[in-house]
Amino acid sequence: MKNKWIIMAALAALQTGSMESIACTDLLVGKKASADGSVIISYAADSHNLYGELYHWPAAIRPKGAMLEVKEWDTGKPLGKIPQVEQTYSVIGNMNEYQVAITESTWGGHRELRDSTGIMDYGSLIYIALQRSKTAREAIRVMTGLVAEHGYYSGGESFSIADKNEVWIMEMIGKGVNNKGAVWVAIRIPDDCISAHANQARIQQIPFEDKENCLYSPDVVSLAREKGYFKGKDKDFSFAKAYNPYDFSGLRGCEARVWSFFRKYDSTMDKYVDFIKGDPSKEPMPLYIKPNRKLSVQDVQNCMRDHYEGTALDMTQDAGAGPYKVPYRWRPMNFPVDGKMYVNERAIATQQTGFVIVPQMRNWLPDEVGGILWFGVDDADMAVFTPLYSSLLASPECYQVGNGDMYNFSWTSAFWIHNWVANMAYHKYSYMINDIRKVQSELENGYKEILPAIDKAALELQAQSPSEARKFLTWFSTTTARNATTRWKELGEYLLVKYIDGNMKKEENGQFRRNPYGLPASPDFPGYDEAYYRNIVVSAGDRLQVKE
Repeated sequence: MKNKWIIMAALAALQTGSMESIACTDLLVGKKASADGSVIISYAADSHNLYGELYHWPAAIRPKGAMLEVKEWDTGKPLGKIPQVEQTYSVIGNMNEYQVAITESTWGGHRELRDSTGIMDYGSLIYIALQRSKTAREAIRVMTGLVAEHGYYSGGESFSIADKNEVWIMEMIGKGVNNKGAVWVAIRIPDDCISAHANQARIQQIPFEDKENCLYSPDVVSLAREKGYFKGKDKDFSFAKAYNPYDFSGLRGCEARVWSFFRKYDSTMDKYVDFIKGDPSKEPMPLYIKPNRKLSVQDVQNCMRDHYEGTALDMTQDAGAGPYKVPYRWRPMNFPVDGKMYVNERAIATQQTGFVIVPQMRNWLPDEVGGILWFGVDDADMAVFTPLYSSLLASPECYQVGNGDMYNFSWTSAFWIHNWVANMAYHKYSYMINDIRKVQSELENGYKEILPAIDKAALELQAQSPSEARKFLTWFSTTTARNATTRWKELGEYLLVKYIDGNMKKEENGQFRRNPYGLPASPDFPGYDEAYYRNIVVSAGDRLQVKE
């Protein structure tokens, strides 16, 4: 959603127009690269003004001649109307009842290719395609057909498009005003490989001859030649270099996130350190890699919590982390000192996330049971990935707008409860994250243990009555979401009590300790780390020195 034009504005010196975009991270896992044979993707909707809502469109039969109003997802701006199809499918979040999932990341590209007269923005493409597609390939046809017929309103995008058997990356950009449509290329990620994209176009050379695993618009090369972005033979054409050439922000703020994911599963990835630190002359990373082990859903969830820990970009290791090793940096990302511009890292996990998801598609189960949308709100690092079956009939109340919104706090809103906890943790992260991890693991490990029983019960119901199976899975999903929100509220209350006023209450056998007379025991005073104290001395000089 977000794009690097905004997150690195001063460095890139780019402008996207009146709308404030958002920047996202997507991880992709083929079915032979996953531990259980699932197709897995992920997505963090990293907007500063996006409420963590779980969208829901029920399946419907529409009257002939019906029209659909298209509104820009980022802003709500009406863009126009398009013909509605007669049959639409049920969609929950970014996944539909046929186990098709679509996510994205924005990279913008050449500004002159934006078409202000287009009707289809990237968000509408996703959610309309989900309502009209039973497979990933069909979703690609729907999305590219919509922009060809109605025009493309957004900037450059990378889309993850997956179903229970395949996962694709499709990259798209418009053709400019008075040139309706878009140029695009879609490449299927091999089943035994993993991939990622994060606000930078990633498809390099296009295997034009591989019609089974590569789809593209007929003018994808000719438009680049016409605009002066490319000269040479078709075999040497790079989509990324033509339509979104590398710059410092594209590497340091975007490709670095892909690298951080890849290096967990490929020990050779450190050879790209100079590249991701901002040197576009170095060899680019591949679109996908074969991992050195298979990934579980939990692996992908934890990768979405990454802050470059253990790498040269580790966000807990510079003075910006403060005395409590906070792996976050408040915006803006760039800042001047003594006439030079500096930048804070942009990690996969970031504070402004609206919602984060890990769609899991399982082809050995019927669609009603096979699709699970692991859904969390706010920053992935401090979110709980709650399992929601993609066939459920309603969005859980705690994830709905109306039960709170971006300007209205609610104690029953998962988004606001998680933000409350996270904003407490930012002030004493190195301590509080341990308490958060305990509850996070308690809930997520519990889901992992119970899901086989839920699958089994749903399959038994499915054999008798598919509608009853969906009702059961809806009950499980909504109950689980409500209970997780309640548990997170209890965690927040515990953190407030334990860490009030910068102190830390003593605990014993799971209870806060009391003195022999029943009153609260004296708390611990953790203070700060040595590096922070040294910084104080440097800045204060002798003013704070104790005199003998």
